[in-house]
Amino acid sequence: MLNNIFRLTLKSMLNRKVTSALTIFSVACSIAILLTVRKMKDAARSSFESTISDVDLILGARSSDINLMLYSVFRIGNATNNITWQSYQDIASQPEVDWIIPFQLGDSHKGFRVLGTNLSYFEHFKFGKGQALQFSAGKKFSQINEVVLGSEVAKKLSYPVGKTIYLSHGVSEASFQEHKELQFVVTGILQPTGTPVDRTVHTSLEAIEAIHRGWESGAPPLEAQAASTSETYAINQITSAMIGLKQKTAVFKVLRYINEYSEEPLQGVMPGVAFMQLWNIVGVVETAFVAVSYLVLLSGLISMVTALLSSLAERRREMAILRALGARPRDILLLLLVETAALVSFAALLSSLFLLLAMSFLSPWLASEFGIHLNLTEMNLDDVKILVFVILSGMLAGMIPALNAYRNSLADGLTIRT
Repeated sequence: MLNNIFRLTLKSMLNRKVTSALTIFSVACSIAILLTVRKMKDAARSSFESTISDVDLILGARSSDINLMLYSVFRIGNATNNITWQSYQDIASQPEVDWIIPFQLGDSHKGFRVLGTNLSYFEHFKFGKGQALQFSAGKKFSQINEVVLGSEVAKKLSYPVGKTIYLSHGVSEASFQEHKELQFVVTGILQPTGTPVDRTVHTSLEAIEAIHRGWESGAPPLEAQAASTSETYAINQITSAMIGLKQKTAVFKVLRYINEYSEEPLQGVMPGVAFMQLWNIVGVVETAFVAVSYLVLLSGLISMVTALLSSLAERRREMAILRALGARPRDILLLLLVETAALVSFAALLSSLFLLLAMSFLSPWLASEFGIHLNLTEMNLDDVKILVFVILSGMLAGMIPALNAYRNSLADGLTIRT
């Protein structure tokens, strides 16, 4: 009997192929939206968490944990204050510190942030699962007038190795204050990382000091002085620093030393803690998007139930003939349930295709604009759970037209209504 039910279901759907196709398409779009939102949510979280790796503490001027994380790691916002080079050296000289990378922020080039640092950046900075920075072209900077570009900077501005550029004061995309004191040469281009590194122009701390000579009052000098590549420039201050410890167990000792530092107000942040705080804020928006996607799915299921209920009036004769041929009321109920399950199952398969196509188009854009990398090949357990949930929900919703058909009697089916 079950084989007959499946055969009847297929024939019934083919007989109403336009309605069935539209129903499947509607539900498939709803499922695809739900899966896409969840994929993007997971990818965004993974991209955030893999921005830096093997960093035990982030050092900066006293502010909030999230603000320090945002401007140091993601190049978003600005520091409340700088920290002196002497304070940086005091922290670096602590016996528990294995390595430390200084950062100097505050300048830009055509909308891309400039990061002043030293060669320890290329040696110790890690992202993802402990991956080191690699060059796609050129080499590290070694002179005061050299810069290394992130992959996205080089791609969007079409800069090759050897290109000469000027840096701009401030972080605005349309800066009116160009540092003409020193012309820089591109010596290297980094491989893509999917992190803010791709959108950063890297140079030395001495270069930052050179282009800001005479800016001690906070304003540009009346007459700009050309910086010499052979001159030595003393480093006075930095924006923040990343710290790696010899032993992970020493993190609280060093953190206490930083937070209680007497020479100036400093702050240390554990990246994992700051990430959790940041994600608690972002999670509200994330939850809202997921909730909206479930509402879209509910709308798709409602449209399917509506289509099935509307078709029952046209199929009264069909049900009556089946009853006359010996079908029991529970067979009619099973027929409608199988049809609903078939519609939702086809929609689930079609939604997987929609998802693959959508991700293929969205992935390059998300990677270049936001550093979010989507995994197009894996169908994880959560995705399977969602599809099973959708199919079961569709069958549950299909109980409404199925019970309606179940209650129709043979006499009702054979009665001609005027």
